[in-house]
Amino acid sequence: MYNPKSLKAEEFICHEEILETLDYAEKNKNNLELVDSIIEKAKLRKGLSHREASVLLACEDEERTNQLFDLAQQIKKDFYGNRIVMFAPLYLSNYCVNGCVYCPYHHQNKHIPRKKLSQDEIRREVIALQDMGHKRLAIEAGEDPVNNPIEYILESIKTIYDIKHKNGAIRRVNVNIAATTVENYRKLKEAGIGTYILFQETYHKESYEKLHPTGPKHNYAYHTEAMDRAMEGGIDDVGLGVLFGLELYKYEFAGLLMHAEHLEAVHGVGPHTISVPRIKRADDIDPTQFDNGISDEIFAKLCALIRVCVPYTGMIISTRESKEVREKVIRLGVSQISGASKTSVGGYSEEEPEEESSEQFDVSDKRTLDEVVRWLMGFGYIPSFCTACYREGRTGDRFMALCKNGQIQNCCHPNALMTLKEYLMDYASDETKKIGIELIKKEIENIPNPKVKEIALNNLEQIENGKRDFRF
Repeated sequence: MYNPKSLKAEEFICHEEILETLDYAEKNKNNLELVDSIIEKAKLRKGLSHREASVLLACEDEERTNQLFDLAQQIKKDFYGNRIVMFAPLYLSNYCVNGCVYCPYHHQNKHIPRKKLSQDEIRREVIALQDMGHKRLAIEAGEDPVNNPIEYILESIKTIYDIKHKNGAIRRVNVNIAATTVENYRKLKEAGIGTYILFQETYHKESYEKLHPTGPKHNYAYHTEAMDRAMEGGIDDVGLGVLFGLELYKYEFAGLLMHAEHLEAVHGVGPHTISVPRIKRADDIDPTQFDNGISDEIFAKLCALIRVCVPYTGMIISTRESKEVREKVIRLGVSQISGASKTSVGGYSEEEPEEESSEQFDVSDKRTLDEVVRWLMGFGYIPSFCTACYREGRTGDRFMALCKNGQIQNCCHPNALMTLKEYLMDYASDETKKIGIELIKKEIENIPNPKVKEIALNNLEQIENGKRDFRF
């Protein structure tokens, strides 16, 4: 029986409820009166239910789809402005005991080189990332209790935070590791992590178990209930995501929203972020083996719907997607993107030989961080390296409350400008610096509070004179 307040995976992600939802959506996709009423409700910016959202996804009316895109763009502007937060993944280890059939790190893959970074190697990687200008990392590791125990993850987090090179510093470490215990989540919280990220891969239980035939990840309930344990362990910023292409996208979309509704119902706060990865080619993995791939057009609609349905949640798109696709969906609600990513274990400090590649998947957008920053500014976006909310304790329900009443704009806009100025002074090419200085000059005028504007102008001047790390 469907119960969003239940702590049992098969009750808050209820298969029968999803099937009924998809049937309802199919029967009503041409009910334009209903579709229009759902769009009107979405304009209130308080979100939509999984059933309402599924009707919009099923509706193929071009005029309504364009209305949806316009609304997503406006909601993104209202809550996140024109800021795009920058980050990079850091793969610590590809040792893994699971048999996931869509991932090249699966245990049966005997020809991919297995690697695990030492603490000295982590330092070299982090310094290389700092020298690009990154301030925010998402660390990744396969599930292996022998090679990648929680103690290794905790030691690695401490190493990352301790590294100060020139003007560089990693100010926020997000963590994407396998489902674990409440006790281990408490340890991660004490280590000062930002967001705990765990992709569901698929919410379809039968498919999930087939796609994860061996290893601890085979346990659907334990994996699906991980966010509840993370929140019980004190982590109040969690990130959801499915791997689009493994199962039918309409099923996954409904399940994803049901998971967000569950977190809101039980913990009073929904996901901090939602990621939208699509399955990509990788060593030992051919994405054409999975027949549920989605077109760029459907992908764009999913992004727009996520923004409309969970307006206060950040949306992440990685370098899995090409420059062209990222350009298309950023305006529809994406708030975070990666830049200059490596999906191999190592590779930032020293190029990995092709014959020894440990990439988890092919990267489509291979541009440098400087190129990505300049590209964003060319469209009028502010590339933000800000980590202030996390460091000031504005997480979980405190962040959501500020976001919902619009007050977050009084912090985020000037913080974005100040961290962009740091990047321009320390890392940018001359061309990027020139464009960025003009953008800051223009955007500083959009700070509504005169006192905040005055402080920001003073801080920007101090950044130019060599000082760093100001934040509201």
